Amino acid sequence: MTGLSETAWIWAAKGAGAVAGSAISLAYILPRGRRDAAVRFAVGTACGLVFGGAAGLKIVDELGIAGAIGPAETMLLGAASASLTAWWALGFVMRAFRRGGRWPEDR
Repeated sequence: MTGLSETAWIWAAKGAGAVAGSAISLAYILPRGRRDAAVRFAVGTACGLVFGGAAGLKIVDELGIAGAIGPAETMLLGAASASLTAWWALGFVMRAFRRGGRWPEDR
């Protein structure tokens, strides 16, 4: 079909999941400015890439669907979940610091 190896497909799925998780999060917690959006998007994408594999394996194991989906789907699921979780956590921390007066306002 194509010349991409399974490893390339897994990395592509992990990257797509990480970006999708960060992008979908915009609907749940709207950023206060461009800086807030850029920081949370970058952190969400990085966390999705770094923790996507472990998160995907854990979710698949907990749901008992390991035999039903392949490795690319597992990475997509894990990366999107890790990215979404990181976005929420970072948004919460940034808003908490901002309320306490210890975070500069976005420009």
